[in-house]
Amino acid sequence: MLYDCRSPADRDRGIAAAIEAVKNGELVVLPTDTVYGIGADAFTPYAVKALSDAKGGSRQAPPVLIGSRHTLDGLVFTLPRSARDLVEAFWPGALTIVVEHSPSLSWDLGDDSGTVAVRMPLHPVALEVLRETGPMAVVSANKVGQPAAVTAEAAREQLGYTVRAYLEAGPCPDPVPSTIVDLTGDVPRVLRAGAIPFKKLRDVVPDIVESRVG
Repeated sequence: MLYDCRSPADRDRGIAAAIEAVKNGELVVLPTDTVYGIGADAFTPYAVKALSDAKGGSRQAPPVLIGSRHTLDGLVFTLPRSARDLVEAFWPGALTIVVEHSPSLSWDLGDDSGTVAVRMPLHPVALEVLRETGPMAVVSANKVGQPAAVTAEAAREQLGYTVRAYLEAGPCPDPVPSTIVDLTGDVPRVLRAGAIPFKKLRDVVPDIVESRVG
């Protein structure tokens, strides 16, 4: 079902429905500050598999969205100083960080590398859901090979009944993907250029480098 979160009453119903769906292991579509995402409880393996199936892609580990900076401390084994500095500067926002997750976490995100990509989005609807559900595995709300959805309605046209609740908040104002920074090595490295320019990252972490392809 699609809920128009631009209406206060529908927003409350939609957020409640989305929270219930995630806790029941079902899929939801929610707005973020980049593009719309399709998400599932990160700690429910069958939900994460359903997420991959709905997307129609490979079993690659999805990024994890969280609703609070404090949640990050519960997910990671150790957090480098550079990671804390970047989080302080750019969260909530369009920065995804790749860090080593705690080996004690009971989740299966699709690979065994011991790392996870984490982001705290700057969108009130997403944050309200995430603060109740806890960490969610979230990927862009579109089928593989199709354009990223910039409205919940566009996501519904692609994903249909595989999703329990669609939260519509209008078109994404700036549908640029998040910048991804790998913080698992000796030197912070940009894996994907995105909404946060390299220069701004370097102002915070001077030793950061850009990945070179080819």
